[in-house]
Amino acid sequence: MLIRKRHRNDPKSSEITPESVYLKRRELMILGGLAGLFAATPAWARTVDPATEDGSRPAWLRQQVAGAKAGEPRTDEKLTPFDDVTHYNNFYEFGTGKDDPAAHAGGLKTHPWQVTVAGAAERTGTFDLEDLLKGLPVEERIYRLRCVEAWSMVIPWVGIPMASLLKKLQPTSKARYVAFTTLADPKQMPGVDSPFTGIDFPYREGLRLDEAMHPLTLMAIGLYGRTLPNQNGAPMRLVVPWKYGFKSIKSIVRIEFTEQRPETTWNLLAPREYGFYANVNPEVDHPRWSQSRERRLPNSLFNPNWQPTELFNGYDQVAGLYKGMDLRKNY
Repeated sequence: MLIRKRHRNDPKSSEITPESVYLKRRELMILGGLAGLFAATPAWARTVDPATEDGSRPAWLRQQVAGAKAGEPRTDEKLTPFDDVTHYNNFYEFGTGKDDPAAHAGGLKTHPWQVTVAGAAERTGTFDLEDLLKGLPVEERIYRLRCVEAWSMVIPWVGIPMASLLKKLQPTSKARYVAFTTLADPKQMPGVDSPFTGIDFPYREGLRLDEAMHPLTLMAIGLYGRTLPNQNGAPMRLVVPWKYGFKSIKSIVRIEFTEQRPETTWNLLAPREYGFYANVNPEVDHPRWSQSRERRLPNSLFNPNWQPTELFNGYDQVAGLYKGMDLRKNY
């Protein structure tokens, strides 16, 4: 008889009810159409503003999200409410306030969407998003998100294992890093031309190739069982759960395979504060605050909901990527 040992990232039975809601919702979409879906959708998905509504997304994208299978690992922690996930965001292209992205991202045009693939890969060029993602597996994964600002969330993402996408693009033996670039359109993104952001747009991020290929790395196209809201990085964003959130670049328009380590936005802006690796590490403080604990959203003045921060955000299965590295110097 096989006895399965419970991993600490696996869910407790009392905490997995939300998944059944998503699965039921997807089942109704397939069997009953949108009318049946609306009738069965919980309140958090019906009472949303235009910036979170996914009805305008192309049918192929909604179908991919609806057909997502449950992936691993998961977490035994309570999910952050949908309203917090979609209304407490850092997306400086739409403003520096946490509520600016939800207020200003509604007009972002995410269809049609094209992604340019460049550098050391066999398949390069500019691809329509549908062609880029066609035939790739889609999974729902519940991940912790830890911001460098010392707040955190637990989010049910829907996405494509990054390794599957990269294998489709066929990086060559020269590829050691993967660089990503965000859309920078001042006509749609008021923060791009703002003098208050202090960022040289477009926003850029990067990973070592082995980090990008790790099974935990996800190219997200949805959350909470629906397509990504604009303020969360529609139509696709990176999710690297063991790194601080600024590594999980949003609204990607370019993927480039490079031999040299790519320049990244926050590392260029303040290298002493924002390292290239940005691995969650409670023993390496930000110069202006401690990283030993985090505020789990939702919270309030009388219920700050502080909890200890874990190395690699608790995803210790990535430790082998950094064997022999000094994580204080390579922060």
